[in-house]
Amino acid sequence: MFFCHGGIAVIYTMTLNPALDYVMQPNTLDMGFTNRSQAEELHCGGNGINVSTLLNELDMVTVAMGIVAGFTGDYLLSDLQKQGIPSNFVKLDSGFTRINVKLDGIVMTMVNGMGPRIPEKKVDELLRRMDVVGSGDTLVLTGSIPNSLPEDIYTRLMQQLAGRGIQFVVDAPGQLLMEAIKAHPFLIKPNNHEVGRIFNATPETPEECIPFAQKLQENGARNVIVSCGGSGSLLLDEYGETHIVPSVKIHLVNATGAGDSMVGGFLAKTTQGFDYETALIYASACGTATAASKGIAKRTTIDRVVGALYKKMGRKMPAAIAEEIKANHAKAEIREKDWLGTKHAHEKEDK
Repeated sequence: MFFCHGGIAVIYTMTLNPALDYVMQPNTLDMGFTNRSQAEELHCGGNGINVSTLLNELDMVTVAMGIVAGFTGDYLLSDLQKQGIPSNFVKLDSGFTRINVKLDGIVMTMVNGMGPRIPEKKVDELLRRMDVVGSGDTLVLTGSIPNSLPEDIYTRLMQQLAGRGIQFVVDAPGQLLMEAIKAHPFLIKPNNHEVGRIFNATPETPEECIPFAQKLQENGARNVIVSCGGSGSLLLDEYGETHIVPSVKIHLVNATGAGDSMVGGFLAKTTQGFDYETALIYASACGTATAASKGIAKRTTIDRVVGALYKKMGRKMPAAIAEEIKANHAKAEIREKDWLGTKHAHEKEDK
């Protein structure tokens, strides 16, 4: 385990362009006409927030950071508080945190908001707040950045915190990623399509992604995970070892947050001292579990997918992982009994 100034490693996540994801299920989707929804859901989105949500579900110490604005930003902070996720966001004086509208019909259709304009003084405030990150901590820089922020903001953050013994993780698109890896981050996690756009290629499988992962490592990344959807995932670790994990068949519910869940799962296990291959298997299970869930996966779903992955790979689950799953099940049963007891007590009172 990594130790920080407070004795416990903290995983900080940075979300510079968070959002409220308003998911609607329209009966029809006809352009130019009024369409009605049969169900709606509201989720707090943003890649870093997704990572913190998954880490919180795994009982890891995490703090969500970033920039919010307006009534939507207030709602986001309130929701994080309800989930028990500590946060440290800069609040803008004007504008509002964006809303992404997702129309979940036969084909998922999305309209993503732009996000607020962020003045330079708020960027400076954010940089000052980053001084809380110390030796042994991890900082996850993930997702797109608003148009009003400098394109090198991730690099600036890493340069400011360089030399403090901090682990950096970058999961960002295109040129943003290529600039950031010059700072030698601990981990990057593009998917196969993002790798293809960077290198003007069309890799589909983990095996096809190996040469591109090697190039990314040569450019500065220590560990490179490439997720390939239903084809599995690849890890080229800092020792030159290649690890490939297959996927397990699921009913796809919503792929939003699956990649972020992989990042969270990998960091959870490496922070706990597990080897890279075990961390990749667990990360893959977290990503798959989220893809099979309406939101970020719950622990019970993750545990089931972990078991399915080890079974498919024909490997024995590490004793520590098996004990952890057993303990999780015991806690879930206690919570279920407590809930049923409370429910029955209320029913008696009503009578």
